[in-house]
Amino acid sequence: MSAVNNKWIKWQKVIAIGMLCGLAVTGCSRSDETDATDDIDATEADAQAAADNSAVAPAVACDDPLVQDRLKNALKNTLNQQAQGFAANYANTAEVSLDGGAVSSKVDAIVIDVQNAAILQEANANGMTTCQASVSMTLPSEDLYQASQVHAANNLASLQTRLAEDNIRINNNMLIDDAFTYVVGAQAGQVQVRIAGQPALIAVVADVMASSAFKTVIDNQQRQRQAQQAARSRAAQNANENQSSRQPTQVTPAAPAAPIAPAQPAQPATPPTIDQSGSQTSVTPSSKAPAATAAKPAAAVPKDDSIDMVIIEDESATY
Repeated sequence: MSAVNNKWIKWQKVIAIGMLCGLAVTGCSRSDETDATDDIDATEADAQAAADNSAVAPAVACDDPLVQDRLKNALKNTLNQQAQGFAANYANTAEVSLDGGAVSSKVDAIVIDVQNAAILQEANANGMTTCQASVSMTLPSEDLYQASQVHAANNLASLQTRLAEDNIRINNNMLIDDAFTYVVGAQAGQVQVRIAGQPALIAVVADVMASSAFKTVIDNQQRQRQAQQAARSRAAQNANENQSSRQPTQVTPAAPAAPIAPAQPAQPATPPTIDQSGSQTSVTPSSKAPAATAAKPAAAVPKDDSIDMVIIEDESATY
């Protein structure tokens, strides 16, 4: 019995050892197969990458209409970002509040045009082409005027001086950069446009729009202060008038009217007298006649000696 048990135990040990060896062999073989599969996948990936690297991306034309639209959008976005920064600096310096939406509205009013696009550098291995074009930005006249006022008030260089230093032409209210550089290409089937460097045109225009937005805020605040001051002045004037109307005023009685004097009767005039020579003397009115009655001048007496007596009727005399 013991001998049988010993044999069974040994057999179990052999089976166990065999199973372990089998598992070990199986694990080894599976590991070898996995490593081989990984090597094949890596080789195929390297080959695909090499094929991708060897293939040159198709070049995109500089004057492609899609490129032009993408470039204008990139310009607007860059302008807005820089203008917001400039406006924030102005507002912080003056300690005023400036709405970013006002700056964006001014940037949206800019008209951008791209002309004479040409290849500056051929496409590289990644299919990116460097282009150059004439880019113009037309600004509202009001924004240019307000920006010039801000620059003058802060002793900054004038717009004309800055444009001349940066080789930017100005035609009325249009700013033009004839050597604007940008890069175009196709990545993942999408047309990509990037602005090369930091163009001076963008910085100048962004500063103009920020200055204009800042000047608008300052003008609005000044008008509000003036309106408030005028309202306070009117209120004070109305208060003074109301107070004056409520205070009693001393009335001086009028002097009594003088009694009406009775009218004086008219005094008869002294009849004329005739001297012995036949001449008529002048008629002297009564001294008692009213002063208001004017005496009539005596009638001229004829000097003809052949006339004995001349009778002159006095219309004012009473007989």
